Amino acid sequence: MKAFLRGLYCSFPLQLFLLHFKKFQVLLIFWFILFSTVNGTFMKSFGADSLYLAPEYLGKVNAISASIVGVAIGIFIMSWNITTFILFSRHFRFLATTSNPFLKYCINNFAIPFAFLIFYFINAVAFARDKELMGTWDIFLLVLGFLLGLTFIVIISLFYFFRADKTIIRRLAPVISNPQLFKAQFRKGETRATESRLVKVEWYLNSLFKLKKVRDVSHYSREFLETIFSRHHFAAVISIFVAFIFLICVGFWLDNPLFQLPAAAGITLFFAILIAVSGAFTYFLQSWSIPAMVIVFLILNVLYRYGIIDPTNKAYGLDYAIKEDRPEYSQEALMALCSPSHVEADKAHWIEILEKWKAKQDSPKPVLFLINTSGGGNRSATFTMNVLQRLDSLSNGELMKKTFLITGASGGMLGAAYFRELAREKDNGKPIDLRNKQYVDDISSDLLNSLFTSFVARDLAAPAQRFTVGKFEYVKDRGYAFEEKLNSNTKGLLNKQLREQYNDEVQSKMPIMLFNSVITRDGRKMIICTQPASFLMRPLYDTIRDADVDIDAVDYQALFAKQDPLNLRMLTALRMNATFPYVLPNVWLPSTPVIDVMDAGLRDNFGQETATRFVQVFDDWIKENTSGVVLLQIRDRKMGGWDHPYESGAITDIATKPMLLLQYNWFKMQEYGQNEMLSLTQELLGGHFRRLTFQYIPKKEDAAAALNFRLSKREKQDIGEAMESDINMESFRKFTGYIKGHPASLTKQDE
Repeated sequence: MKAFLRGLYCSFPLQLFLLHFKKFQVLLIFWFILFSTVNGTFMKSFGADSLYLAPEYLGKVNAISASIVGVAIGIFIMSWNITTFILFSRHFRFLATTSNPFLKYCINNFAIPFAFLIFYFINAVAFARDKELMGTWDIFLLVLGFLLGLTFIVIISLFYFFRADKTIIRRLAPVISNPQLFKAQFRKGETRATESRLVKVEWYLNSLFKLKKVRDVSHYSREFLETIFSRHHFAAVISIFVAFIFLICVGFWLDNPLFQLPAAAGITLFFAILIAVSGAFTYFLQSWSIPAMVIVFLILNVLYRYGIIDPTNKAYGLDYAIKEDRPEYSQEALMALCSPSHVEADKAHWIEILEKWKAKQDSPKPVLFLINTSGGGNRSATFTMNVLQRLDSLSNGELMKKTFLITGASGGMLGAAYFRELAREKDNGKPIDLRNKQYVDDISSDLLNSLFTSFVARDLAAPAQRFTVGKFEYVKDRGYAFEEKLNSNTKGLLNKQLREQYNDEVQSKMPIMLFNSVITRDGRKMIICTQPASFLMRPLYDTIRDADVDIDAVDYQALFAKQDPLNLRMLTALRMNATFPYVLPNVWLPSTPVIDVMDAGLRDNFGQETATRFVQVFDDWIKENTSGVVLLQIRDRKMGGWDHPYESGAITDIATKPMLLLQYNWFKMQEYGQNEMLSLTQELLGGHFRRLTFQYIPKKEDAAAALNFRLSKREKQDIGEAMESDINMESFRKFTGYIKGHPASLTKQDE
């Protein structure tokens, strides 16, 4: 037994496994991320597991999409083997005397990759069955597709190294076969090969099921053995370089849907590149790798500071060319934009639109409907579309006619914007059934695949490619990929400039839509609208009782008046409103100093802050011309902040809780503050104000749809079924009463 345990401990597979933990532990981080992602632990709330367990390609989860992910994971495994082979070769010099050293290494380095594949298949089968609602045959095809893709890339890689081995053998054979030449390898001063201090190997797997004892190589010189390994290293570097060239080619053709790989494939390829690059840094620079990385970072920083390189994303449609005309971003300049004269002029303009809206209603004092929709990725977009379709049905197709303003954040605005454009097309005579569930399928379609593929193949690898919007030119990146995919999903309806909505909004043929985003410089809100909106730049205040209140929002159209603001793509306005950190790039705007914006949810995830300020500004007109205001709030989460409390379950939470508390409760704290604004608005209107909430409440708390840009079939089904919850059915019932427009329906109690 003792001999068996010693043999097991001194076996090459176990020694290699331990060596990974002794040296270069950084490389294990990639495996940890993959394991935890597949397990549903890493980025669970964003649905990262679904990207791997149900990969989507060309809008379908099938054997083809699974095979592409299999290829990507195969590349990752081979990159892992290649990199560690290069880094660890000095610890197992005996391999240099075997045939096909790299193949032997891969066979003995199977522990971590094999464990991951078993773990992956177990979770993938369960996910396909429970979340994607697939049958046994479809699951079998997924597994088969994955295995075929994995096997294909492994065979290609090993075939390449077989050829490399033959070339090395041909070059070294004359030396080894000729005693005099072989003896000449041991020149004076050369050191003999010695055993590694970290690895003690007595047995290794010569093939999958055959053990072989390690040969003694102490009679070889270390320099001679390293010559053999260095030639393998060169072959390995060439293979990594070829993979990188492939990514560049993918980046050039990424606009073709055929090259928009599953998101999991893009992420895994990115990891494969990082492993190769980190391994190369460590191998060639040794202890100088960290200083070298610092120097590279400093050089890139200098190049960026002086404008030699510019990786920033732009707002497609704005003019960045003439720097002299860029507006000043300062307190004085912004205060000038919302001067009393500007505010009064803008208010008068909006009152004209309100009057046109009123003239189209069927009551002398109609109910004014406002729509708020929350952030939440595709789950919010899907829930929003479901709710709007039901509301439109209950209003006999007049929801958009009776709604004056739509505002919100992130994913919810994607759904609301799509529904508004569909209604507009219908009013223009197009044969559109607004209640068709195809539109729910459209807005719930995947947005992640092209985004991540672009990040890997275009942002990181391929040289800059350009496109134009009007007369202005921009660089294609993952922001562009996101917009193009959203445009494809929505059948081109959102591919418009803001100026194309201007006249219809002025004539009140469609609700006005306010797009919000957050300026990272100071947290102020950037309000994007076709109409001037300086009156929304700061809260109402009494100049007699209080000093001037500083602005907390910026009217985009006024600030960038010289940059052709209405040329902005509607797709870009939606993306600026939904710029989830890191997933999408911040949008940099042409001001002095330059500012950038992020997701609207950082400031107002429910759109309620902007809507209540609008009501406060026009309260006199509302009281005189309407029977009240109904705020239709569509939320992707429960009200009250009772769901998902931040609970401590580990000793590490003692240290992390102070840092994560604000992030975890961010949206809940927004709600608490906005409820105070809501009560003030209700008091201002004297009771002629109601809020109806429609909430996505999953049937099972642990099975809620993830907050990301991709949904599984089960998640889409769960979102649709949430419409029938008691809370939502009661809100639909109240809406039916309000839609009649009787003044008493707002002033009386709702019980």
